[in-house]
Amino acid sequence: MDFDVIVIGSGPGGYVTAIRASQLGFKTAIVEREALGGVCLNWGCIPTKALLKSGEAYETLGHLADYGLKVEKASFDFGKVIERSRKVAGQLNSGVGFLMKKHKIEVIEGVAKLEKGQGAPKVVVALKAGGSRTVQAKHVILATGARARTIPAIGLEPDGERVWTYREAMVPKAAPKSLIVIGSGAIGIEFASFYRALGSDVTVVEALPRILPVEDEEVSKTAHKAFEKRGLKFRVGASVKKLAKSKTGVTIDLEAGGKAETLEAEVAIVAVGIVGNVEDMGLEALGVKIEKTHVVIDDHGATGVPGLYAIGDVAGPPWLAHKASHEGVHCIEHIAGLKPTNLSSPIPGCTYSNPQIASVGLTEAQAKEQGIEAKVGRFPFRVNGKAIASGETEGFVKTIFDAKTGALIGAHMIGAEVTEMIQGFTLAITMEATEAELQATVFPHPTMSEAMHEAALDAYGRVLHL
Repeated sequence: MDFDVIVIGSGPGGYVTAIRASQLGFKTAIVEREALGGVCLNWGCIPTKALLKSGEAYETLGHLADYGLKVEKASFDFGKVIERSRKVAGQLNSGVGFLMKKHKIEVIEGVAKLEKGQGAPKVVVALKAGGSRTVQAKHVILATGARARTIPAIGLEPDGERVWTYREAMVPKAAPKSLIVIGSGAIGIEFASFYRALGSDVTVVEALPRILPVEDEEVSKTAHKAFEKRGLKFRVGASVKKLAKSKTGVTIDLEAGGKAETLEAEVAIVAVGIVGNVEDMGLEALGVKIEKTHVVIDDHGATGVPGLYAIGDVAGPPWLAHKASHEGVHCIEHIAGLKPTNLSSPIPGCTYSNPQIASVGLTEAQAKEQGIEAKVGRFPFRVNGKAIASGETEGFVKTIFDAKTGALIGAHMIGAEVTEMIQGFTLAITMEATEAELQATVFPHPTMSEAMHEAALDAYGRVLHL
C-alpha cells in the first residue's frame, strides 16, 4: 500500500478529514483536480461572504444619516469588489496548502478514477501535469462535493454571459442592471442580496409557496418583507417553463396559479439546487449505490464497497461545509477504531443576506408533524438595547422546547449577525440543555444575544423586557 488513507477532494470535508487522518498517525494523501479548498473556499462559502460584506458596507452608506454621519457621492468600483473577493479566496487556498505540508499530507493534483484493487479500490489519477499515477491505500474516502444543478431542457444552463450559476456570478465584468434569480434557497438569496445592495434590479423566482422554504415559516415571512423593503421582488409559487437568451438579455416564461407570465432581465442566475459529483469515477463498476446523484452511505460513511467511504455533499444533504467537515472527522475516527464524534449532532444553517438568517434543530411545523408538544418563545430585536443602539432592530429570535422534557429542540433567528449567535443554541441542543439551564445562563449586557435569553424565558411565560 502506498498510503493508509487517500482522500479524493480537498474541500472542507476532504482537507479536514486528511488533517485528522494525519493526526491519528495515518500516512495520508489527498487528490484534487482543481484548487485546494474546493468549491466552498474558492467559489462558495468564503468569497461570497467577501462580496456580501462589500454590498453590506455600500448599502450602509445609504443611511449614514441615521447615525449622525454624512457622505457625499458614494460609489463603488465593481472590479475592485470582485478582486477583493478573489484575493480572500487565494489567501485561504494558500492556507490549506500550508496545512497539507504541516501535516505531511501528500497532495496529488489531477482527476481521480477508481478501479478494483486489493481491498480498497485503486486510485488512478490523470495528473494535471500530464501522465498518470496509480496509488492504493487501505482506506479511500470520497469527498468530491457537488455542483450547481442545471436544467438544459428549459434553458437553465450557464453560458457565462446571460445565464450564470454561482461560479459565473462571482466573477462578472460588471454588475448587471437587472437580474433574475431562479431559486430562493441560501445561494439564491445571498446573490440576490449582494447585487441588490449594489443597485441591480433583482427578481427572485421560487417554485414553492414561500422563499427560504427550509426555514421556519415565521422567519421566511419576515425575511420576505425585509427583502422587499430593500427593493427585492419575488414571484413565489411560480415554475419556470422556459428561458430564452438574446444578445441583450434573457426572457423567462413562468406559470403561477395557472397564469402565464414573462420576465425579462440582463442576466439570470440558476440556483435550483445541486447534484453530487459522482460521474466518471468508476463508482458504478465497483458496485457503489447511487441515488439521485448522491452516494449512499451508512452511519459512518461506508459505501458497502470494502475500504471505500464517502462524506460531505457527495453523500447527500444538508449540503453544508461544516456538515462535511463533521462527517469527515467522524468517518476517519471510526476507521481508526475510536469512539467517533457524534454524527447526530445538530447542524446549523446560515444565510448571509441582509438581514441574516440562522437556524438549528426542528421548525415549529416539524415539531408538530412529529407529534411533539412544543413550547415556543419569541423575542424581537426592536426592544433589545444593543440592537437599538446599533440601529439593527429588524428581526427576532424564536425558540422551540419539548413541553414534556424541557429540552431545546429548535431555534430560529433573523437579524443582524445572527449567524454568529446561532452556535449558542447549537451547543445547547448538543448538550441536551433544557429551558431551566438556558434561563439560568447569564448573558452579557448589552448584547444582541440577550434576545436569545429572553426567547427562552418567553417560551415559559417569564419574558422580562416585553
